[in-house]
Amino acid sequence: MKRRELTFIIVALVLGAVIGGLVGDIIGTFLPAGAAKTVFTKSIEIGFNTVKVDLYAVSFTFGLLLRINFMSMLVVILVIIYFRWWYL
Repeated sequence: MKRRELTFIIVALVLGAVIGGLVGDIIGTFLPAGAAKTVFTKSIEIGFNTVKVDLYAVSFTFGLLLRINFMSMLVVILVIIYFRWWYL
């Protein structure tokens, strides 16, 4: 597998997760209260919130937080299936 193809697959997976999460949040806002709304709006957060290191002249802020919901995982699985079908 070429480096260019690997980069393309990684970018596609990240974009799929972002777009899937956004679509899941949008769908969840329009659903009435119930199990379906919970499935679309519930997310798992992995990582840590921002940590600020403030020195006198320099200030650093670090943070990484991944929010994974149902639609983001579904879209990532669909991207994997697509690439497995057409490229691998």
